[in-house]
Amino acid sequence: MHKILTFPDQLRLINERSAAFRAAVAAAPSLDVQMPTHPERTLFDHVQHLGMGRRKAAAIVAAGPADAPPEESAWGGGTGAPREREGLLAWWVESVEHLASVLREAGPDRGCWTWWADSPSPQTSGAWARRQLHEIAVHTYDVQLTGGAPQPIPEEIALDGFDDCQFTLCATTVAWPHEPAIVDYHATEGYSWRLRLSHDGAQVAHLTPAAGEDTADVSARGTASDLVLFFYGRIPLDALKFEGDRRIFDQLEAWDPSV
Repeated sequence: MHKILTFPDQLRLINERSAAFRAAVAAAPSLDVQMPTHPERTLFDHVQHLGMGRRKAAAIVAAGPADAPPEESAWGGGTGAPREREGLLAWWVESVEHLASVLREAGPDRGCWTWWADSPSPQTSGAWARRQLHEIAVHTYDVQLTGGAPQPIPEEIALDGFDDCQFTLCATTVAWPHEPAIVDYHATEGYSWRLRLSHDGAQVAHLTPAAGEDTADVSARGTASDLVLFFYGRIPLDALKFEGDRRIFDQLEAWDPSV
């Protein structure tokens, strides 16, 4: 049975990863250092971008059911983040605390606008909480990397995070533009996912040992943290153990179903 984090777990871990993010920013040598994972940004730019993203997510959840996200005036007002480090850190904490407060008030089942309407993931505040946790987790890794001390994403977050990657970010009814393929992902913690790519789109399922399962065209195995970091382009495929047709991973990386 795959473990999916509960809504209270998500809120708890948003705060935990937010604190880790803050600590990594506080330990960085300078706010002007360039981000290895986002070379167009300085660390200051990155923190500001992430903080504004949390404020936008809070405004979306607060708005409830809608056909579009709120106007920027609902979340992006003011002069932006303070440039002095202590002020910036306080601004970051305030941004995440506001998000957590809005999510807590909404509960997990409030309907909301989302950009993943084509996926099996629900269009709810609970799904937004899940997305926010995993965005903060990956960007915490980015800041840790910038400071020279990257840490794996904690196991319980990474397992749920890769599940979110597959069901929210991969699954779609948009036709796969290449030959049909089966992709398996195996976390060394004991969980697996299967991605079927065809003219019907990308369909995701939890993979369990069963007689008569189709053979995958390609598979990748690693820790849940490494699977997440690979999915988001933070580490290369060669960091995982993979078998099969590598070209399918290249096709997946280049595929944008929204185009």
